[in-house]
Amino acid sequence: MGASEEIMTKNLDKTQFDQWFDQRFESKMTEREDAHVASLAIIATKGTLDWAYPPFILASTASALGWDVSVFFTFYGLELLKKNLTLEVSPLGNPGMPMKMPFGPQWLKDINWKIPNLVMAGVPGFEKVATGLMHQTVKNNGVATIEELRSACIEADVKLVACQMTVELFGYSPDDFIPEIQDWIGAASFLPVAQKSDVCLFI
Repeated sequence: MGASEEIMTKNLDKTQFDQWFDQRFESKMTEREDAHVASLAIIATKGTLDWAYPPFILASTASALGWDVSVFFTFYGLELLKKNLTLEVSPLGNPGMPMKMPFGPQWLKDINWKIPNLVMAGVPGFEKVATGLMHQTVKNNGVATIEELRSACIEADVKLVACQMTVELFGYSPDDFIPEIQDWIGAASFLPVAQKSDVCLFI
């Protein structure tokens, strides 16, 4: 075999190897992607009625899609893990919250009441009224309650994790919370979970 033929053979062997490697690599990457289970980590920090919906809706939806979901409840977010939920909502200082009536004729329901903060702050029981209206709005539109969404997360094996530091800070007892909490850990223990997740949300 001449020198030129030997070079051509080596080039052909290299080309065949490159093609085989590319095909093999693409096949393995496809298998890996198909076997991968998407993961979601949520850090829930709010404890009001309106802010209770996002973490539970996102967690239950992701779990229904087959994702591995963990929710870390810290500071006021711990209220969402209490046995007895007494969540309220306040439009005071919350300009994004629409103030609409959940009852009456349609023209009344369509009005977005622009109530000054001074009035909301000065009227006794205004937050109770706002909370009642929110509950009625949720009921009228067939939206699940927080209790129902939380139960859906539990049934879907969403990992509910409580911040141990916050529990100690606020003087809570484990007996105050639902028994389905899977772990009591600090931020240092949850951050690696958030780091490795495909999606991480701070709510």
